[in-house]
Amino acid sequence: MEIDFSRITPHERYKLMASLIVPRPIALVTTLSGDGVGNAAPFSMFCMLGEEPPLLLISVNRLEDGGQKDTAANIDARGEFVVHIVDEPIAERMHRCGDVLPSHVDELGFVGLTPIPSSAVAPPRIAEAPVAFECVLHERLETESRQIYIGRVLRLHARDGLVDTDRCRVRLQDFFPVARFGASFYVTTRDRYSHTVTATAIDEL
Repeated sequence: MEIDFSRITPHERYKLMASLIVPRPIALVTTLSGDGVGNAAPFSMFCMLGEEPPLLLISVNRLEDGGQKDTAANIDARGEFVVHIVDEPIAERMHRCGDVLPSHVDELGFVGLTPIPSSAVAPPRIAEAPVAFECVLHERLETESRQIYIGRVLRLHARDGLVDTDRCRVRLQDFFPVARFGASFYVTTRDRYSHTVTATAIDEL
């Protein structure tokens, strides 16, 4: 089977790519509007870009009329955002943060998640999330369908006991993030296995 991407629609490309490039981690992103209204939204077009500087990326699709989503408008206004990793206990509330709500409604209150102050940026972080990265805007890219934000991480917050700070190692046995699969499906990360690797490869993990 071969599919010529120039002969199918953007929506058809999206359906194929989003259901084949899986599983994808989910960024639950908090921002503040210029007027100080909070917003939280999930994005699975999200990844780590590098560690020096520490960069991550979120890709925000445009609305059907070409307008901005609240997350994009808020990052453009303030240049700050917080990316949370989603685990099993908050997965259902994360999904509900994707509901279409008026701009004046704060999704965290709507779904029952708790905002708490961040250390270095104005947008709040989420108390229930296992991991939060406080970010400032490093670079902004734009395509016909998306606004892409590269954030530079200023602070990492992790649930107590999740990180061995002496070794900078995550206690993976206590970490159960969820990921986006095709269509409206999600997957857990409980079915795990390892391969034998060389000492050099271990140092790079």
